[in-house]
Amino acid sequence: MSLAYLKELDAHSRIALWKIEESEDELISMLQLNEAELAKLSSLAKGKRTLHWLATRVLLRYLLQTPEFISCPSDSNGKPYLPDFPYEISLTHSYDYAGVMLSSAGVCGIDLEIVKEKVVRIKDKFLKPEEIGFIEEDQFVDQLYACWCAKEAVYKLQGNKGVSFYQDMTIEPFRYTPQGVMTVNLNKNNEVRKFNVFYESFNEYMLGYVVG
Repeated sequence: MSLAYLKELDAHSRIALWKIEESEDELISMLQLNEAELAKLSSLAKGKRTLHWLATRVLLRYLLQTPEFISCPSDSNGKPYLPDFPYEISLTHSYDYAGVMLSSAGVCGIDLEIVKEKVVRIKDKFLKPEEIGFIEEDQFVDQLYACWCAKEAVYKLQGNKGVSFYQDMTIEPFRYTPQGVMTVNLNKNNEVRKFNVFYESFNEYMLGYVVG
């Protein structure tokens, strides 16, 4: 077992991270896959992408505590769902980890990113000038990643490919700590919705998650 992190957010929602230490064959041996999933698996490029896909399914099996087949298709926008279980889900992966969020309280989103300096180069693509203005100099890279993970989590929650990180989401000013919460405003169809997005530093990664 390679469960690296498990957190019960409340009575309705939980998140978990799996550190991928197994081979492709070892992960497959932990699963039941139907023909559609085997076809999907064969279409993936070998390497990390295959390991990420398999690890999220292994983690789902762990969280749902069932030896039975777990159907986990995606809708037309690529948002995964569980037709046979009363949970909304969100999936994520980054380098050596895969992550899953389950919620019976509503739609949800999770994102995990390894923290690297390269985020500084792309900050203007996902943050407005007023958002960059509240980023603290001594926590610059970590806070940028917290903002990215928060917007990615909200993007996954709302499930619409047409939403822009830059145009349609705005983060309210917040002071960065290794674990905290920020408010993300989503402007969609001329309606603004506020989301409290939680974030936390996990080893050399940043994690963000939200329930709608």
